Amino acid sequence: MMKKERQTRILELIRTHKFETQDDVLAKLLEEGYKVTQATISRDLRELQLVKSLNQNGTYTYAQSFEATKASMPSFSAVLTDSVKTVNYAGNMIVIKTYPGMAQAVATCVDGIETGEILGCVAGDDAIIAVAADDSSAQAVVERLQLLLQSHKRH
Repeated sequence: MMKKERQTRILELIRTHKFETQDDVLAKLLEEGYKVTQATISRDLRELQLVKSLNQNGTYTYAQSFEATKASMPSFSAVLTDSVKTVNYAGNMIVIKTYPGMAQAVATCVDGIETGEILGCVAGDDAIIAVAADDSSAQAVVERLQLLLQSHKRH
């Protein structure tokens, strides 16, 4: 199987599974019929810019890095940092408050996030409700968006 296909599958798997080690990733891929070694997995994780992040269970698991996510949506960061006032969540619902007239543009960007965490958005004039796949996805999205907003304010 091709490298790109394998790496795409790794990204899909880290969204739905909590992998604490490279061996966990390797075992899952082997189980699915991929012929890979630990060295290949190590290289893939590095190339995909995957990092270990603290999850809600208090353990560190692989996730797509904030920088990799941001790089995959270059126009998003500019729209977000120039338009969003606040980002919060309750359960799997994310509420994004924007400056008047900017909600549609931000919602279009949020809908473009292809991590599988956002199911869809509804935008008004200055507010967006985004529905996340689950509570932990909502929390992860909000944390990434808040980090982006904070890093922009420091510049």
